[in-house]
Amino acid sequence: MITMSEISSAALIELALDLTNSLASKDRFDRLLSTVRHAVACDAVVLLHVQGNYLKPLAQQGLTKETLGRRFETVAHPRFEQISESQTPVRFAADSELADPYDGLLLSHGGDLPVHACMGFPLLSDDKLIGILTLDSMVPNVFDDIPKRTLDIIAAMSAATLKTAILLQQLEQHSKHNQQVVAELTHEALVKDGGELIGDSDIMLKLKREIEMVAASNFSILIEGETGVGKELVARTLHRQSSRCEGPLVYVNCAALPESLIESELFGHVKGAFTGADRNRRGKFSLANGGTIFLDEIGELPLAVQSKLLRVLQNQEIQVVGKDDVEHVDVRILAATNRQLKVEVEQGRFRADLYHRLSVYPVAVPALREREGDISLLSGYFIELTRRKLGIVQLTLNANAVSALNQYDWPGNVRELEHIISRAALRARSDATSAIVRIGLNHLALLLPRERQQNQNSDLKKFEQGAVTLAGEVDGTNLKLMTDEFQRNVILQSLSKQQGNWSATAKQLQMDRANLNRLAKRLGIRVTKRIVVD
Repeated sequence: MITMSEISSAALIELALDLTNSLASKDRFDRLLSTVRHAVACDAVVLLHVQGNYLKPLAQQGLTKETLGRRFETVAHPRFEQISESQTPVRFAADSELADPYDGLLLSHGGDLPVHACMGFPLLSDDKLIGILTLDSMVPNVFDDIPKRTLDIIAAMSAATLKTAILLQQLEQHSKHNQQVVAELTHEALVKDGGELIGDSDIMLKLKREIEMVAASNFSILIEGETGVGKELVARTLHRQSSRCEGPLVYVNCAALPESLIESELFGHVKGAFTGADRNRRGKFSLANGGTIFLDEIGELPLAVQSKLLRVLQNQEIQVVGKDDVEHVDVRILAATNRQLKVEVEQGRFRADLYHRLSVYPVAVPALREREGDISLLSGYFIELTRRKLGIVQLTLNANAVSALNQYDWPGNVRELEHIISRAALRARSDATSAIVRIGLNHLALLLPRERQQNQNSDLKKFEQGAVTLAGEVDGTNLKLMTDEFQRNVILQSLSKQQGNWSATAKQLQMDRANLNRLAKRLGIRVTKRIVVD
């Protein structure tokens, strides 16, 4: 039986030695929690770091793994709020009516938390709150008789461990502060929730190291990856870790720009440069001067504009539409694509010289199915985000739901995971009978790989029977050619039904008209109108 009178001198010496060794933060945190549990018997212990108005779990023992993916808004959790406002350890009454943020997350207890013991330590550095340590036990009142000296030692050890990790992180990043102040002139996608690269899989740790290494340079970066993997988030992280972090980050969706206005949007125009230009307008490159410009879906840019973009990369010069003089700009270019630009270059749809200029250092963002172990963390992050949006007291994942998420192959990647969690939360809320809403397998509505394969086989059978037809012979080993031919036939069929009306066709195909026009042009489709005189 472990007593709670005092922490042993041996434990203190062991922890002190750990703090002086060059251990990784995770090792320090794990050893801290183990030391605390050795001194104070408890079912769960969690170390959380204050980040603005949120608490980020750094390490935990006794809770489900997805807890580490959560970001707890302090004001939304009264127990956290009370600990944060205190200068001394807080012991909550066993029958406290304050909602516990860990309800449904305790490994040793599957249901709602009954009467239990809960204690929290505010971790202070120079009288400033930097974190919180929480202890929970299923034995009520078990923390009541712990001596004040023991509590003071636990608080001091925990605060010192956290402060050491923070200082080391600041030194490693060569940063004088750990605030991330970014002046962003950007699309709403770059200021939405989700500003943190979450994941500790080997492939994500490799990505984070690459970002840290290349961010400090002024190289142009080509960010490659499937749709939904988080290329925008990588771009934002590169900008924030660069020497330009206090400058603007300007977002440009190349696929959404009308072809006739692309140059004006990128480089600006003067009054009278073309019909409708009733005033001078600064382009995105001018707005990004001194900072970074993020060109999303760079593969959609027309060849004519690609040549002008090349001049920006080579000479840092732009030419405003309608103006003879060139202007110098100081802009770092980050570009992203879900296409294979090497293939686009080979087929003449993307300039080879621009490709090589953009990909000075290519960064590949891994697909979610390649990130072993990260799904639980990301699920926790999105669950807490969804909980706040829906105003749910507590939202958790059942074990069978976690298993299903890990088995799924995620063709839509992280974005699909976010949407699935949001939809599942709505379904689970409608079925909930208590304040704790639990997402089960039936709420996820996932199509697991085996089921998807069955559906694909069914679709293939329909295809072979002629439900879908392709014009002409297609090389079955070339997916690109098959895809182009399929898209060509679908567009032609829709154009025929809409009597050559591009707007109606775009609406039927649920596409932006400018994107449809560009795709049709690439596929060699055009509509001609003739006047016939009888």
